[in-house]
Amino acid sequence: MGYWNDPERTAERFKPAPGREYGLGDSELAVWSGDLVVADDDGFLYFVSRQDEMIKTSGYRVSPTEIEEVVYETGLVGGAVALGIDDPRVGQRIVLVVSPANGDVLTPELLLTRLKRELPLYMVPKEVVVRTALPRSPNDKFDRNLLRQELVGAS
Repeated sequence: MGYWNDPERTAERFKPAPGREYGLGDSELAVWSGDLVVADDDGFLYFVSRQDEMIKTSGYRVSPTEIEEVVYETGLVGGAVALGIDDPRVGQRIVLVVSPANGDVLTPELLLTRLKRELPLYMVPKEVVVRTALPRSPNDKFDRNLLRQELVGAS
């Protein structure tokens, strides 16, 4: 039915189903999750990113998931989180926080060299931070909010 005791967030996410504004359908509500997906020719949907995680840099909208997938393909990292950090020149600069694969030694320069060959220039992180491990939330996802707070606090 919505978010417990939070009518404002409920109104953001629970809206009339499409078509109702044209007099079609009934009073059914749809959940606007904020997930961005693409459909293939067969109608299958593929998750791209969360709308609220999109990085807006130099006039481009960049999915952190796209960057992270390329980072994982290098085989150099065990964990990766791409974040947009506010920057007055470009809107947001891309910062990549990674942990090495299998306890190997990983330098930002090595990873950036590989990413410059694989990613368009506007998607290449401006900074790579290497950590032994990345923080996780209680549901075992990378804690993007904590990482963002730590990076902004370190600036």
